[in-house]
Amino acid sequence: MLEGSADLIALDRPNDPRVDPELAANVLLTTLGPAAYERAAKLQRGTVMGSACGVCGKTSIENVIPSDRPPLAPTTRVGAEVLYALPARLRERQSIFARTGGLHAAGLFTGEGVLSEVREDIGRHNATDKVVGAFLMRDALPLSDSILLVSGRTEFEIVQKAYAAAIPIVASVSAPSSLAVELAQTAGVTLVGFLRERRFNIYANPERIRRA
Repeated sequence: MLEGSADLIALDRPNDPRVDPELAANVLLTTLGPAAYERAAKLQRGTVMGSACGVCGKTSIENVIPSDRPPLAPTTRVGAEVLYALPARLRERQSIFARTGGLHAAGLFTGEGVLSEVREDIGRHNATDKVVGAFLMRDALPLSDSILLVSGRTEFEIVQKAYAAAIPIVASVSAPSSLAVELAQTAGVTLVGFLRERRFNIYANPERIRRA
C-alpha cells in the first residue's frame, strides 16, 4: 500500500527476453520502499488478482479494512446543488468518451464542485486508480475535502480505493452494489447513487450532504 510518492522507489519497463514484446508495453516493474513493502506483505492473498478487484483472494475482511484505521471523520459537508452539477462537469471533460462512447471516467471534485482531476479508462476501477495516483505522485494525499464521481456503477473496490485515499464522498450516476454500501457504512464514506436529473439517493453516512 502506497501512502506517498516516497513509497515508490522506481517504475521500470521489463528488460527480459521472456516477456512477450507485444505485452511489454503493458508491464511495469514496481520497486517499493521498505515501509510500503512491509505494509504490502501484510495483505495476504490466496490467488492472482487484477486492478479491478480489491477483495479477490483476501484471507480476511480485516485485510480489506485494517482494524487500526478508523472510519473517515464526517467533517466535510456539501450542498445538494453542488452534487447536481457534477455529472455534466465530468462529461464535459470526457474527451475520449466524446469520440468513442466506450470509456468510463472518474473525476475528483472539491467540496465546492470544482473539477480537480479527471481520468478515463476502459474500467471505472482503473480510472479511479489514475485519479488517486495523480495526487499520490504530487504528495497531495489524503484527499479529505473531496468528492469522487464515477461513471456507471459504484462497486466495492471503488469505495475501498476512496477510503484508502481518505475521500469522504463517493457518487455515481448509477447504482452501488450491496457490498459497496456495507463497506461505505463501515468506512465512514458517504455513498451517493443515481446522481442524475437533479435527483440522487444516499446509501451511507448522509450527514455530509446538506439538503436543499
